[in-house]
Formats: sequence, C-alpha cells, structure tokens
Amino acid sequence: MPAAATSRKEKAAAPRARRTPSAAKTKLFVLDTNVLMHDPTSLYRFEEHDIYVPIMTLEELDNNKKGMSEVARNARQASRMMDEIVSSCLDKMEAGIPLKEPSHDLATGKLFLQTEAINVTLPAALPTAKGDNQILAVVMFLAERFPGRPVILVSKDINMRIKARALGLDAQDYFNDKVLEDTDLLYTGTRELPADFWDTHGKGMESWKNEGRTLYRLKGPLTPNLLINEFLYQDGETPLEAWVKEKTGRVAVIETLIDYSHQKNNVWGITSRNREQNFALNLLMNPEIDFVTLLGQAGTGKTLLTLAAGLTQVLETKRYSEIIMTRVTVPVGEDIGFLPGTEEEKMAPWMGALEDNLDVLNGTTGEGGDWGRAATRDLIRSRIKIKSLNFMRGRTFINKFLIIDEAQNLTPKQMKTLITRAGPGTKVVCLGNIAQIDTPYLTEGSSGLTFAVDRFKGWPHSGHITLQRGERSRLADHAAEVL
Repeated sequence: MPAAATSRKEKAAAPRARRTPSAAKTKLFVLDTNVLMHDPTSLYRFEEHDIYVPIMTLEELDNNKKGMSEVARNARQASRMMDEIVSSCLDKMEAGIPLKEPSHDLATGKLFLQTEAINVTLPAALPTAKGDNQILAVVMFLAERFPGRPVILVSKDINMRIKARALGLDAQDYFNDKVLEDTDLLYTGTRELPADFWDTHGKGMESWKNEGRTLYRLKGPLTPNLLINEFLYQDGETPLEAWVKEKTGRVAVIETLIDYSHQKNNVWGITSRNREQNFALNLLMNPEIDFVTLLGQAGTGKTLLTLAAGLTQVLETKRYSEIIMTRVTVPVGEDIGFLPGTEEEKMAPWMGALEDNLDVLNGTTGEGGDWGRAATRDLIRSRIKIKSLNFMRGRTFINKFLIIDEAQNLTPKQMKTLITRAGPGTKVVCLGNIAQIDTPYLTEGSSGLTFAVDRFKGWPHSGHITLQRGERSRLADHAAEVL
C-alpha cells in the first residue's frame, strides 16, 4: 500500500506487510507535475510501488523552475532529486531505476522515465497540445501495455482526475502530505474524566502540595492514554481542572491548575471567561512551556490572551525582553498592491488584530486618565516588534515572546523555518483557525498548524488547546454558527 495516494477505504483495508517489488500487485503510479511541485520528496513516498514520470511532467517542471516562489523552489528541488536518481543508474533506464539506495530504504520500487514516443489517439474533444492531455495519453498507453497491473494517475488537480475517470482511467489525489485524514481527530489538548475516575484510579494514590497546587500520583486504566501537558477536567459536586505533569508507563502525575478566572490572578487585567481560556493562560504563563499552539474560531480570545500573557511577562515579570509578532500576508480578497514605508509600516495593515487587542488591554490598566493611557500605549508599542515572514531565514530570537498569528496559512516547511528561529529563553506561540485557510493548495489536513499540533503533542515543553467558546459578542457567536 503506498503511503501517498490511496483512498480512505483502501488505507483502512490494505495490509501493512510490504510486498516485493516484483509482485504482480505492485502498482504503477504516473505522477502529474503538481505532485512534484507540491512535495518534491513524493518520489520516495510510494513504498514498494513503481512510479512513472512522463516527459510532459519534466517539461512543465522546467517551465516552473524560475523565480523565488515556493512552487519554483520545489520544482528545482524535484529536478535535482531526479538528477541524482537518474545519474546513479544510466544503464538501467528502460528497466527502471531502483529507488531503494537513493531513498535510504524509504522506497523499494523503481522509477521509470518516458524513453519512447507514445502515440495514443485521444478523444477528439481533448486537444493534444495541452500538457494535461499528453499525460493522460501516457496513462492510457501504460494501461493498455500492462493490462493486469493497476496503473494510477496521481494528481492534485481535481479537473485532471475527473478527466482521467471520464476516460476510464484510475486517478487519485496525493495524500501523503496530510497529517490527518479527518481534522475531527486532531488533538484538542483536553480530556473529560469519567464520573468513576477516582474509584478506578484511587487505589494506591499519592497526594502532596507544591506552591499552593495539589499533585496526585495515580495509576489505572486511563493513565496509559494520557499525554504530558494534556488538560483534564471533571464537572460535578467537586469539579477538577488539572494537567498531566509526568508520565512513566502506567503511572501519571497530575497537578491542579492556577485559576485565572479569579480577579486576583488576572493577567494584564484579563481573566479567563471559560475553561479552555483558563487552560490556555496556564500554558502561556508557564515558563517551562516553550511552544504553545492555540486553535479556535473567530472571537475565542486567542490573540487577546496571548498578548496579555506576553505583556505581563515582558513589562511586569521581565521574563522576556520583547514581543515579536508576525503573520502570513495572504489577502482574503484582491491584493491592495505594494505598500510604502519600512518593514513595520508595510506590515501595519495586516496587524489590525494587534491594534484592536491593544485597545482592549490598554483599557484594563487602571486609572491614569487620557495622558496615563497614552503613555502606557507608547510603552507597550515600544516593546512590540512587527516582523515580516519574508526576512526570517537565518535569524535567531533570544529571550523573546514570539507570536505567529494566522498560522493556519503556513505550510509545514514554513512552520519549521519559523519555529527553528527560537533561541535560548524564547517562547513561541502559534495562533490560528484551520477553518479559515486562505492559502491556495493548503487544506485543513495539510496545514502547517495541524502539522505542528500533531508532531508536538506529548513533548514536556509544549502544550496545545482548542478554544471552543466564542467570547467576542452574541452577534459574532451566532454568525460563526449559522453562516
């Protein structure tokens, strides 16, 4: 079964055992250009199956290699990888080039390049001058040449797949880039405890106090499934809100939380309005947590909570030297063109969310009149730097509170580039709503934010919360539900 292009049912039903490349059931996947431009490493993602690259795919890669865009970079990388594979076995071109050695055992199939002119009569409605139709002709030719073998076109282009199926050919999407098939399965960071939790986990339980919080060491049927920094809650007569601090085998240590809904624990004048906001503030205010991801629809308080926590730790406790805020500049509608000014001035139109939230936070700082508020605002703005993603490569942020807003529009590669900027003492917070992706070709399953949430879960220095309840206004909450 390929790790790349299979339907959901096929993924669930296919056996895990690897078959030998010579087995009759190994498939032949014909790669469309957009698959290689989307993921250059797709050449190594088909396990024991063979892949076939038509000449038209190479032509289209050549046409798209110029420029500094992500697509152009991927086209160049795909060409370089193919050059390495082909130059290692020039004498085996017709018989297929084994991928086992160049892929370091990731793939055991073969790479076939189109080495002959293919003459297939396409239906009259399909002009042969079009690249897509020439690739379809290659798939038709291979299906006729190998009647007993599954020949499958792999393409990210929906219309290309529809045309292939209309011609009676098998076509599939490229699934390997998807972290999850169904985003409903994405880790939420919280777990509701069953009503009989203490009955089933109370035997041999230890309990002690540390800095005003209670810790419990317990074991039971639920503990093997718990993840470090996962939040646990239980409603009822004696409600519990805690998080998992340690886990070794079947033994887990859980610790009660700081209650940020109480005014005495307010963060820059802000208190949590619901359970998930309280969980989020516990992550944002904990110095042991280096990486935080907050998901949630519009109005759940992601940016406000993060800024409040950042300002408190920059201006009051002096834990970080400054706040750095960045976001992906993907317009919702038509682009407004080039913007004048410095880097910060160019980013200003994208930072409306920052200004809105600073207005709220500036109103919570207490008395002082207009002059006091103006002075506070100037002080706050002097400690917040707005940076563009375009200039992040090679930078190192030391002792900073780094906020990545609208992170759902990042690719996994861009997400890695940003998170690896963190130096000693830096905390990285990623905010986003995977239901509002504006970047072409990115889906909820392949977004860099989904990727980060899935890969970081269970690491002792990271935490994640999916905020559920909107707190902006009754109008915004109703609009999010019905529109």
